[in-house]
Amino acid sequence: MASLVLSSLCFTSHKPCSFTSSLRFSFGALTGSRFAAPLTVGFRPEKRRNGRIRVSVYSRASPLVFRDLDADDFRHPLDKQNTLILKAIPGLNELGRALLAGTVTEQIMLLENIGTSVLVSKDQLPELHKMMIEAAGILNIESPDLYVRQSPVPNAYTLAISGKKPFVVIHTSLVELLTRNELQAVLAHELGHLKCDHGVWLTFANLLTLGAYTVPGLGAFLAQTLEEQLFRWLRAAELTCDRAALLVAQDPKRLSSLF
Repeated sequence: MASLVLSSLCFTSHKPCSFTSSLRFSFGALTGSRFAAPLTVGFRPEKRRNGRIRVSVYSRASPLVFRDLDADDFRHPLDKQNTLILKAIPGLNELGRALLAGTVTEQIMLLENIGTSVLVSKDQLPELHKMMIEAAGILNIESPDLYVRQSPVPNAYTLAISGKKPFVVIHTSLVELLTRNELQAVLAHELGHLKCDHGVWLTFANLLTLGAYTVPGLGAFLAQTLEEQLFRWLRAAELTCDRAALLVAQDPKRLSSLF
């Protein structure tokens, strides 16, 4: 959070003055509003000259938090459309989750990640932990576990395993390359995938595409059509998560170097 000097005030002092410390006032968000961003206004002395004390007035606003934010509030239209289509297929949600639950591949990825990465916490890499907690609060999502993995390849990804807490992994090279704001935007992008259940719904779409190849006759043509639609959906899903990053950054200039 940054401080912005709004103006300066001068007070004339005829007697010795003990005004040597800062004064600060905090204002909460309006009750009932979907938006919450407490504002702090403060006064601090800068210098005394010719019997006058110059005082700077500054404000510090916390990031805007979106109460009751739903994934559909920021989904890309194509992402929303395809998700609704899959949700409308009877039994697909239950069948897909049953197929994905506790797969060997997921367990291997989980164990491999735990064994090669460092878990971020308030006591270990606290600045990264703070960034994740702040981003999750803005997007109205439970904060997942965050791991840092040693790798020279800049990358970040998320994994949600059935029955276990989801987690986000970022590579050390990414931490070294990006500024704080850029890194938090990357975390917010990954949170967007979790918020929208992209891992689940895109996996369902892949299963349907593979299944289409087994249909006699027009199966290959149907599968190719589904693949083309899936590629467009993947791009739309990434745009959705870019929107999530923008909601957290709250300033397009902070993201200009990333996208």
